[in-house]
Amino acid sequence: MNKLTIIGNLTRDPELRTVGSGISVCDFTVAVNRRRGQNAQNGQPEADFFRVTAWRQLGETCAKYLAKGRKVCVMGPVSARTYQANDGTTRVSLEVTAEDVEFLSSRNDDQAAGSYNAPAPSVTAQNSGFTAVETDELPF
Repeated sequence: MNKLTIIGNLTRDPELRTVGSGISVCDFTVAVNRRRGQNAQNGQPEADFFRVTAWRQLGETCAKYLAKGRKVCVMGPVSARTYQANDGTTRVSLEVTAEDVEFLSSRNDDQAAGSYNAPAPSVTAQNSGFTAVETDELPF
């Protein structure tokens, strides 16, 4: 049995195309952080990159709702393909044919990256018994 489950973030926006027979196919790449250690050079966690292909309705749905940075869970068979890089070296690409994709972050998560403005409170601090705190003072 060849079935892989990965959870990670999209490294780029998905690309939707239609093959000659009219079938939709969506390609995107998922970065999966390794649990062990960090890269000694820059302190970033090490990651593995998986190319994902989603066909038909699943591909159309992925193209519609996914974007760079969104977290997903992808399940399906994996294959390793070798190719020649521009510098002449042989490299390996891990490719997953998506059978199921779970969207783990919502469209609203984009707002958490800094463009979110908190709504004005509907109850005044005096009436509720709470002390008003400036958003800039919060540690998160």
